[in-house]
Amino acid sequence: MSHFFEQFKEVSMAILPMVLVVTVLQYTLIGLPHDIFIQFLIGVLFVGIGLFLFLVGVHIGLLPIGEMIGSTLPKIKKTWLIVAVGFFLGLVVTIAEPDVRVLAFQIDQVSDGAISNHLLVYTVAIGVALFVALAMIKMMLNLSFVHLLIGGYGLVFLLAIFTPAHFLPISFDAGGVTTGPMTVPFILALGVGVASVLRAKDGSRTSDGFGFVALASIGPILAVMILGVIFG
Repeated sequence: MSHFFEQFKEVSMAILPMVLVVTVLQYTLIGLPHDIFIQFLIGVLFVGIGLFLFLVGVHIGLLPIGEMIGSTLPKIKKTWLIVAVGFFLGLVVTIAEPDVRVLAFQIDQVSDGAISNHLLVYTVAIGVALFVALAMIKMMLNLSFVHLLIGGYGLVFLLAIFTPAHFLPISFDAGGVTTGPMTVPFILALGVGVASVLRAKDGSRTSDGFGFVALASIGPILAVMILGVIFG
C-alpha cells in the first residue's frame, strides 16, 4: 500500500504546480472561456489517473522484467544474440513510447503529412534500437563509454552540415522524446541487469549499467538527420 501512496504523491507533486500556475493565469491574465478551463481540469484529472496507473505498472512490471532479462542475457554467452535482443527490445519499447507518438503527431500535422506519423516513429525507434545494441556491445566488450559518446556526437555534428535546417530541431527533439517514461525505465533496468552479472565477474565494472540512455539518445538524432538528408 505504501508503494501506491508513493506513486500517488509523485504524480500529485508533478501535476499540481502546473494546475496552480494555469489557474492563477486564468483568473489574472488569460481569462479563457469557462468551458475551456473546465475541459482543462477534466483533462488534468484523466492525465493524473493515467500517469498514476502507468507508473504503478512500470514499477510492478517493466522494471522487474527489464532487470531479469538483462541479468539472464549474459548467461547465454552468445554476443550476437545478446546484441540482437537488445536491438529488438530497444525497437519495441520506443514504438510504445508516448512522447515519441506526440512528436510524430505534431510533425505529421505541421508537414501536412509529408513526414508521416508512422515514418517518424519507426525512424526514431530504429535509431534507438541500433544504439541500444551498441550499448550491449560496449558492455560485453568493455569498450570506452567516453569514446563512444565522442564518436556519436562527432557524427551528429558532421551530419548536421548536410541536414536541411528545418530537420535539425526535429532531430534533437527526437533525441529528447526517447527519454520518456516508457523507454528510460526499461533501458536502465536492462542495463542494470546486464551489469549485475558482469559485476559478479569483475567487481570494477559497477557503473556499466548506466549510460544506456545517453547512447540511446544519439541514435534517433542521427536517424532523423539521415531522414532529413533523404527528404531534403
